[in-house]
Amino acid sequence: MEYHVAVTGNDGGCGSAQEPFRTISKAAQTAQAGDVITVHEGVYREWVKPTRGGKSDSERITYQAAPGEHVVIKGSEKVEKWECCKGNMWKTEVPNSIFGDSNPFAQCLWGDWLIWPEDGSVHAGDVYLNGKSMYEASNLHEVENPVMRTEGYNPPWTKHKEPIPHPEDTIYQWFAEVQGHTTVIYANFQGMDPNQELTEISVRECCFYPEKTGINYITVRGFEIAQAASPWAPPTADQPGMVGAHWSKGWIIEDNVLHDAKCSAVSIGKEYSTGDNDCTRYRRKPGYQYQMEAVFKAVHRGWDKETIGGHIIRNNRIYDCGQNGIVGHLGCVFSRIYGNEIFNIGVKHEFFGYEIAGIKLHAAIDVQIEENYIHDCTLGTWLDWEAQGTRVSRNVYADNDRDLMIEVTHGPHIVDNNIFASSYSLDNIAQGGAYINNLICGTMRREPVLDRTTPYHMAHSTVPLGTAFVYGGDDRWYQNIFIGGQTTYTEQSIAGTCGYDGHPASMEEYCELLAAEGNGDHEAFDHVKQPVYIHRNCYLNGASAYERETDAFTAGADPDIRLEETEEGVYLNMIVPEEMPGHTGEVMTTEMLGMPRIVEERYEAPDGSEIIFDTDICGERRSGKVLPGPAAALRSGENRILVWRKKERQ
Repeated sequence: MEYHVAVTGNDGGCGSAQEPFRTISKAAQTAQAGDVITVHEGVYREWVKPTRGGKSDSERITYQAAPGEHVVIKGSEKVEKWECCKGNMWKTEVPNSIFGDSNPFAQCLWGDWLIWPEDGSVHAGDVYLNGKSMYEASNLHEVENPVMRTEGYNPPWTKHKEPIPHPEDTIYQWFAEVQGHTTVIYANFQGMDPNQELTEISVRECCFYPEKTGINYITVRGFEIAQAASPWAPPTADQPGMVGAHWSKGWIIEDNVLHDAKCSAVSIGKEYSTGDNDCTRYRRKPGYQYQMEAVFKAVHRGWDKETIGGHIIRNNRIYDCGQNGIVGHLGCVFSRIYGNEIFNIGVKHEFFGYEIAGIKLHAAIDVQIEENYIHDCTLGTWLDWEAQGTRVSRNVYADNDRDLMIEVTHGPHIVDNNIFASSYSLDNIAQGGAYINNLICGTMRREPVLDRTTPYHMAHSTVPLGTAFVYGGDDRWYQNIFIGGQTTYTEQSIAGTCGYDGHPASMEEYCELLAAEGNGDHEAFDHVKQPVYIHRNCYLNGASAYERETDAFTAGADPDIRLEETEEGVYLNMIVPEEMPGHTGEVMTTEMLGMPRIVEERYEAPDGSEIIFDTDICGERRSGKVLPGPAAALRSGENRILVWRKKERQ
């Protein structure tokens, strides 16, 4: 059955093409497994809460924009009755009933690992002028005399990036006062008349998100979705997003334009019963302990491959969100994220916490992150806890404060055929990774973590097998290109693999060193560095090799790497030293990589099959002698190669 929705429709109709529904929500209440909901051109200001899902991948419920029609779902409402009260400052008063059960202008962002501003002065609500998010002021004086808020929490990796102002450095600010039955909003529109422009305020937490869990096999396709007052979403909390699956299975979110979520645009995360900001609520245990408990609670309550995860997020354009483009803990397992462009995440700097990234996933078991273009974010991708069976492949990262962070996980995880073009490429606070044929233009920071253990699992399963510290090392680095000449942001952040100096070069040597420690148990493992496997890498412009890498290529030349964005996509421009193409390797396979020491599982595909790393970032097949780096077409001299192609959307 196909139901139709149109802004000219009526929810009292039957939902046919001739008598369409007025709201998507009415269609959601009506649709059964196997049905299609086609939404026609217009703006729909509602929170769509599907009440049922499909039965299987072949019998799902599909929500789609009508082909060739621009359909917008917004978490905001228009405000048209502004009055000028002083200078460029205007005010409006709206009834609190417009917000439903929760007024985002009365709700401060809060929760575990949200650390700034300490006074909780940033609210979930927002004001938009002609589609652009404004800045929240601390008081009315700031609204009248707007100043860009640049103070606050600035860790080393964000000091070189300022908040992104509006065009021409014009600062638009607002401040809200919630009263008994109304909310008064003051705003400085810098000489513009808000009654003649499009002015909107966010009123809904989500735009497309079921209230109940277990609403499976939903497709969301072809919409523009924007302006939701989504809350802070750490891994120890319920994790609503502007769009999300809410602890379900088999969603497909594709070909959408998603922007201006206050916190997270897409959620494939956990729900509240396994914990909801209990560290912030009670202060009885650290957030780390509550997060560990969430993993085991989830297993006890049915967290497995048959009931949770397996989502597909593809070919979306996601931007201008405060916390994440995509977020998920536990509920993200066995998913694929590919073909997306994600940018301007966490760069407004109105608030800061340790959960901000273009993609931020915990327990990304068997998640495949492929062919995405992630740029201009505070952090491109952050894989935290249990990144086991996770693969980051053929992505382009550029102009991020940091490109990729992998933290407190034990492998096996794979990072292959990517371009990391930012000056700070990688935070490797993990072990057991395989890094193959990447172009790494910036520095890498490595640190062990010996004060908290984290779980690892049976292969391709959510069943916990044990917990362990992260000692650092046990990594594989094959046929990568490292570029030096970048700023070092911390003592541990260096260009190349020389940070592994002192590590043994084989498991046999490692075991001999352990034996030399004498009789004992776990204390010996604290004293011996884990082995590393580092071969056939190229080091340019001052990048340095691991001291025992005997087959490295080193040249002082600056390859002058530039990424060029065009209407077609992203091109890599690079000057390759004349001798480098003669430094070849081979097509790597699962069999060649062995197993990480702690987990003792293979670097294999989610279905358990062997991976042959014979496809480069452009989709071209490799064979025979393999050039270092992600692009098989690299040649001596100047190169210009299309490395990410823009996706066509309706």
